[in-house]
Amino acid sequence: MKSSGANKPRAGAVRKSSTGKQVGSGGQGRQALEGKKPTPKAVDRPYHPAGKRKAANDRFTAAGGTRQPAKTGSSAGAPQRPQAGRANRPKQTDEFEVVTGRNSVLEALRAKIPVTALYIATRIEYDDRVKEVMQLATKRGLPILEVMKPELDRLAGFDSVHQGLALKIPPYDYAHPTDLLEKIISRGQVPLLVALDGITDPRNLGAIIRSVAAFGGQGVIVPQRRSVGLTAAAWKTSAGAAARTPVAMAGNLTQTLKAFKERGVFILGLDGGGDTPLPDLSWAKEPLVVVVGSEGKGLSRLVTETCDAIVSIPINAATESLNAGIAASVTLYEISKQRARK
Repeated sequence: MKSSGANKPRAGAVRKSSTGKQVGSGGQGRQALEGKKPTPKAVDRPYHPAGKRKAANDRFTAAGGTRQPAKTGSSAGAPQRPQAGRANRPKQTDEFEVVTGRNSVLEALRAKIPVTALYIATRIEYDDRVKEVMQLATKRGLPILEVMKPELDRLAGFDSVHQGLALKIPPYDYAHPTDLLEKIISRGQVPLLVALDGITDPRNLGAIIRSVAAFGGQGVIVPQRRSVGLTAAAWKTSAGAAARTPVAMAGNLTQTLKAFKERGVFILGLDGGGDTPLPDLSWAKEPLVVVVGSEGKGLSRLVTETCDAIVSIPINAATESLNAGIAASVTLYEISKQRARK
């Protein structure tokens, strides 16, 4: 006897008829291999920033504007901003220096260096320096911003002693070494300059600038590479002397020193192993450039070969070396003392 369900097909064994595509693993694989259509350009996508800019340009032009539509670069693949008016817009940059401290701020304002803004702490204790700072800033029409002490700490740097005052200034405008020498000679002065070789500590630079101003020097020369620049820390250490003492930047220190030698300037290098003790220096009244090297490495080989003489400062044998700023100060003092003799 046959079962009632013997002739019935097994459930799921019958393929259902369909008017659409055959669905199976082969069909799905072929569809995946076909890929998608080419991605539209950025300017053709309305949700893309480039497409939004293009649409805004189109609306501006349709309204009678004269601005040119955005161009698409063939290599970059992204539109460029319109060129109209670009030369009149100031360059957006975050590069600036902050001069802090009452003496430094006052000297900078007296020297009329470019200043962007003056920051003053709320509830600052006024003295003669602060009063003069306010008068000079007001006379120059500078923005005076009163801020809370935490904000001034953040602006000046938490390790800086700002004394409630800070100046925001653009990057320092370095002089050219040759131009600096020409100005000194045109004033009828005997050149006395200090050049730095491999010094990277801004406090050393600030101390040297201060010593140059104190002992009758006319300027400082720093190399363009592997050397410190006139940063806020150098401004602070100079106690305002950087506003009166120009700093020149040499693209190649060795070549600059050689050019100075051709103009009759004597080049003296400071080194602990020098063959000329400082008190025996016979060139003090001549045009001079004193080259100071780093405390660790000293003078570089090329600079040493360029120097007319290597001068040493006699010190106690228990002391290994002097700080670069101190060595420069001692040397400048000895030169100024000998120049003062009749």
